[in-house]
Amino acid sequence: MTNIKIKKLVKKYGKKFAVNKIDLDIKDGELFILLGPSGCGKSTTLLSIAGVIKPEEGEIWFDDIPIFNGEKKYNERPQDRNIAMVFQDYAIYPHMTVFKNIAFPLEVRKKSKKEIEKLVYETAKSLDIEDQLEKKPRQLSGGQRQRVALARAIVREPNVFLMDEPLSNLDAKLRVFARASLKKLHKRLGITIVYVTHDQIEAMSMGDTIAILNKGIIEQVDKPLNIYNSPKNLFVAGFIGSPPMNMIEG
Repeated sequence: MTNIKIKKLVKKYGKKFAVNKIDLDIKDGELFILLGPSGCGKSTTLLSIAGVIKPEEGEIWFDDIPIFNGEKKYNERPQDRNIAMVFQDYAIYPHMTVFKNIAFPLEVRKKSKKEIEKLVYETAKSLDIEDQLEKKPRQLSGGQRQRVALARAIVREPNVFLMDEPLSNLDAKLRVFARASLKKLHKRLGITIVYVTHDQIEAMSMGDTIAILNKGIIEQVDKPLNIYNSPKNLFVAGFIGSPPMNMIEG
């Protein structure tokens, strides 16, 4: 498990701030939600943690190890951060079987055939896709493809999971089931998960802690019920809740 600390992080595109001096403290084993409207900076923050995007300023720490320091011009390579990512697009290989898709990161690491078979089957069984291992992705439902993507991430045994709207391609009914499955999976694995979504229901039902972003800044960080019952400002009050909170001018 890994504690993630972000200090005064800045990322700009031209003169526009994607994130502007944000601070976050994500605890070991926490399911931490980055929530906000499109363009608020949540995916930029996630990709900065991954090392895919290089910020201009600030610091990112995994436990007591710096992985980015703007002042010292240090940026650890993504492949050295021991993270796994799951995206909205499942990004599984269409020409490979489910087994080969899940096994791919283990083959890259030169694991033995026996160890690969054991890890792939155990991971597939934990996600209820052990009977799909010989199928190609085109033969699977959307929910099954998403579980294949999750299995490929899990089998790597990363320190941190980074998830960018992984359920948004699923229909409403399947999304409810997938939320519950992800929550159970997190409880079983105990791995730190940083999860990006614009869906407040997803955030409120899944997250241990939620950070609400708007225009590159953090509006509020708290437990879901605390945010719902005690929004810090008008933006949060209007963003959380369905239907949204009524605003009455004094």
